[in-house]
Amino acid sequence: MYKADVTPTEAFEVLSSNDQAVLVDVRTEPEWLYVGIPAIERLLRLSWQVYPSMQVNGQFVEQFEQVGLPKDTPVFMLCRSGVRSAAAASALTAAGYENVYNIEGGFEGDRDGEGHRGTINGWRKAGLPWIQG
Repeated sequence: MYKADVTPTEAFEVLSSNDQAVLVDVRTEPEWLYVGIPAIERLLRLSWQVYPSMQVNGQFVEQFEQVGLPKDTPVFMLCRSGVRSAAAASALTAAGYENVYNIEGGFEGDRDGEGHRGTINGWRKAGLPWIQG
């Protein structure tokens, strides 16, 4: 199990104040391009699932390790709603990374009563910086 679930605002505060902390966006390339990405300096884009098959990226941990971060680096994981990022956070924790956090609500957040995202929670709803990919 990874270290903890945190809100997007809590993650942003650490990412803004700790120059060692990194944000890993585990969504797919189409999501980055069409939905947007966090506008943060230490952003790593590494897909947990491979588009379009959406099979789990069997090389995810190895690809992350190639970045060369120390095992005690604060790592914040982000996806659309917090589900894929939780799985990716667990994989990094199992690989020995000590300070891996999942961002609850992800980038777009949970669906509201009408099936729309971005109205209940998530990075964008919190008003945190982002850009269109």
